Amino acid sequence: MSKLQLSIVSGAILLLAVLLFGFNTKPGKQTAINKSRALKAESTDINSLLTNAREKLSANEATTILLQEQSLSEATSDSVRIGKMEQLSKKWFDLGHPEIAGHYAESIADITNTEEAWAISGTTYAIGVQRATTEKVRTYCSGRAVKAFQNAISLNPDETAHKVNLALCYTDNPPKDNPMKGILMLVDMNKKDPENVMVLTQLGRLAIKTGQFEKAVQRLEQAAKVESTNAKIFCLLADAYKGLKNEVKVTENQQKCIALAN
Repeated sequence: MSKLQLSIVSGAILLLAVLLFGFNTKPGKQTAINKSRALKAESTDINSLLTNAREKLSANEATTILLQEQSLSEATSDSVRIGKMEQLSKKWFDLGHPEIAGHYAESIADITNTEEAWAISGTTYAIGVQRATTEKVRTYCSGRAVKAFQNAISLNPDETAHKVNLALCYTDNPPKDNPMKGILMLVDMNKKDPENVMVLTQLGRLAIKTGQFEKAVQRLEQAAKVESTNAKIFCLLADAYKGLKNEVKVTENQQKCIALAN
């Protein structure tokens, strides 16, 4: 063995020794520390978002929120707390802060742990991603939406809507290490269930968004064969054919879109 090889092996052994004996590696303790740090970070995030959101409220809006928060703090049972949190979630959403509305929806889901509650939480956060004006809000809402839809899927693995919504979370805010993750999830779902209209429609919509109009038409025409009374499909088809500059098809699908929507 050469001196270089001996040096590399010795260095690897030394590093292993340091990892094993030089640090406190008790799994339980380290896991607890990591969890505590994560919870602290999340708490800081939501408190920061609440502070920023409150600064944008009018005096009357701030008073309404304060009274509702006080009422929540005085609740003595989960059923009452849930009712108060539903009110706060709706109020914050109406005030244009889905990131705060999602926080209260998530709190409800934490208590009830139902598929519906997690889906509502995820959807609210997903709207927060779409409406976010800062990277901080966008990142916060994206992470919470992913968690919520993952929880909904764990409770009902057969519900396609949860899987599609999770995939859309990744398309709306692509992971830096896997930017195609959301698209690939939808493509995989399409392979397993080629006639699923929800999947076909979302693939068509995303194809339009990226300028792949021929692919969009292919997906959406396939969806239209399955659901010929779905107005959304024909509205999207009009957009897809517009991208292809096929005015006859644009007019045809616009008319179907309007007729079915009324």
